[in-house]
Amino acid sequence: MHSADTRQQYVDPLEADGRRAVAEARRVVVKVGSSSLTTPDGLIDAGRIRDLVADLAARRALGQEVILVSSGAVAAGMSPLGMARRPRDLAAQQAAASVGQGLLVAAYTAELAAHGLTAAQVLLTVEDMMRRVQHRNAQRTLRRLLDIGALPIVNENDTVATHEIRFGDNDRLAALVAHLMRADALVLLSDVDALYDGNPSEEGTSVVRLVRDRSDLDGIDIGGSGKRGVGTGGMVTKVDSARIATEAGVPTVLTSAANARAALAGERVGTFFAPADGRRPSARQLWLAHATAGRGSLVLDPGAVEAVVREKASLLPAGVVKVWGEFSAGDPVDLRDESGAVVARGLVNYDAAEVPDLMGRSTRWLAREMGPSYERELVHRDDLVVL
Repeated sequence: MHSADTRQQYVDPLEADGRRAVAEARRVVVKVGSSSLTTPDGLIDAGRIRDLVADLAARRALGQEVILVSSGAVAAGMSPLGMARRPRDLAAQQAAASVGQGLLVAAYTAELAAHGLTAAQVLLTVEDMMRRVQHRNAQRTLRRLLDIGALPIVNENDTVATHEIRFGDNDRLAALVAHLMRADALVLLSDVDALYDGNPSEEGTSVVRLVRDRSDLDGIDIGGSGKRGVGTGGMVTKVDSARIATEAGVPTVLTSAANARAALAGERVGTFFAPADGRRPSARQLWLAHATAGRGSLVLDPGAVEAVVREKASLLPAGVVKVWGEFSAGDPVDLRDESGAVVARGLVNYDAAEVPDLMGRSTRWLAREMGPSYERELVHRDDLVVL
């Protein structure tokens, strides 16, 4: 077993103020994982949902707006479909999700109704974060639901998501929703009560109560996963998601579902991640940096690297010397320097097959020789994030 946390005797003022901010948050996003909602055989655990809803209802009674990001659709659908373990192929996962999502929301609806609250199902895809029209529509819908007193229950739309275009797990989705909705706090709930400085089952490990910035994670073995094989996230993705949120200025608490009420009340449970100072990045930039993988690559000459990285400029065809992979217009691509290092990621405006004819050419030349539609950037600076 891990050792007692002697650091509990002293509470850093940054942590104390941050936890107070969580308790006083006007709007909070709460994420709960599959392993916290289901029994070992994959069935929905009614008692756990009842307890969680009671905790959320208590915050609502205090005037807090709450958005719940809930996993569990695939896990809930496994038993009714006779699946002994989480399926690996996408079609089977989507089938389980289509069965389980209804069961999951029905359970939430019944428990929330007991507290006089209305559940509202919101299924999102990566496209909803990437495309401006869908992004704004999702934001408006969630805001309206909060305005009319409903409690949104958000999940990734697993029945239509693909391996190539998906959030990957609901921890990242929760962090992006917290940014999208300008939440004042994010609480990540799982089957682990906190971040530890080693394997919590081993002697001598301690709880990490406060993460100020990335340097506090140096030397900590964050590897490992949840206790049961029904989810997709592990401690690595939870810490990454906390970093996404804090980069967007959202204070974050990571703890177990059993500690939900205490965490929301600002008590010293789990691990507190302090928000970063400065301007919040756009939701699209967060998505590009943290929730995508490049479908291909564009190799840039030194001048283009300087323009993109230092000057925050768009990528023009003249600065590209090589293209790798297969991609279509609108896909995320990695931008690399000539050594192969990824320096940025962005949404490309051309198909891969078109790029070789554009490389090294100015947009003015392309417009003159190939038509006005070619007088545009390969990647516009608004669709680009420096890594």
